[in-house]
Amino acid sequence: MNLDKLKQAEADFLQRYPGGFSDPGMAPIKKKHNVDKLVDFTQENLGRGAFGRPEQVAENLLTIVSRSSMVSRFEKPRFRDFIRGMNSREKQDLADAFEQRLYGRKQFGFELMLGMLQQHKLAKWSLISVVPFYHAPNREVFVKPTTAKGILAFLEVEDLKYHPTPSWAFYKGYRDLVKDVRKHVVPTLAPNNAALTGFLMTTM
Repeated sequence: MNLDKLKQAEADFLQRYPGGFSDPGMAPIKKKHNVDKLVDFTQENLGRGAFGRPEQVAENLLTIVSRSSMVSRFEKPRFRDFIRGMNSREKQDLADAFEQRLYGRKQFGFELMLGMLQQHKLAKWSLISVVPFYHAPNREVFVKPTTAKGILAFLEVEDLKYHPTPSWAFYKGYRDLVKDVRKHVVPTLAPNNAALTGFLMTTM
């Protein structure tokens, strides 16, 4: 990672927004993305005790995806149709996959989710990463392809290669990169990991 470029990006961003993401100038962007409300909703409705009610889990997943500003408007109706077309057994499988992803064997859960989405040609980075991000916004990452590719190029990261098909190997590597970036910037640039990657994207 090119630390000089990162520190220059930090300086440029703070010159424009001295308070980082707490700066008044960032208020319209924060309002548009509404991260805090979706974090609250996800944490309240996908707690450990929620997964005994797979029908409700499916509805909550649909709500999160539908309300997220980070998911493409083209992907939202397809995800809705995916949820609406499931039978009870499939909703149980979906709930089990998300329970593993959030609370159990995270790689196993990721791969279960990926398999279900692939069957419906919905294996998109946004759909597989958005719910874990809202559940743990300072630990998990939202993978937006253009942003991820841009960050890797900007920071001159050579040992991590983006692929359009989601994989745990890339996800883990990208999450580790974001965690490392967080260590080198002021806290006001990282109220959550999506804000941190958004800061990088705006300074490229």
